[in-house]
Amino acid sequence: MKHLHHKHLISHISRRSFTRTVIAAVVLCITIVATSAALARAAHNFKIALREKPDIAIYLLLPDEQITTTKVLREGEKERDYLAETKDGPKLVKLKKDNDQWYAALIEPLHGDETIPADIKEETQRRQ
Repeated sequence: MKHLHHKHLISHISRRSFTRTVIAAVVLCITIVATSAALARAAHNFKIALREKPDIAIYLLLPDEQITTTKVLREGEKERDYLAETKDGPKLVKLKKDNDQWYAALIEPLHGDETIPADIKEETQRRQ
């Protein structure tokens, strides 16, 4: 019996081998497309959060602070002040909106009620 030197000739591939290869290729293509779509959607949601949802943006903008809870102290169209509980204790965080995107303008550690600026403290008390 003569051995074939070319194992990968199409005429010598069984129907079963061909079917497995095609199915594996289709599954791989679907996986690649689904992963790409999921990553694109996540990036899109991230951009939207930074533009329109400052309550979420504070967590995305300051991951190193390890923020556990936030409380809105003052809110406006282009500026929001938060009392944020972080790994290092409470901090005053000011977010500002510029070019349709939120950014952290100030991160100030707090050591008690006396360190909260008076205008923010008054507005917070009026809201409650």
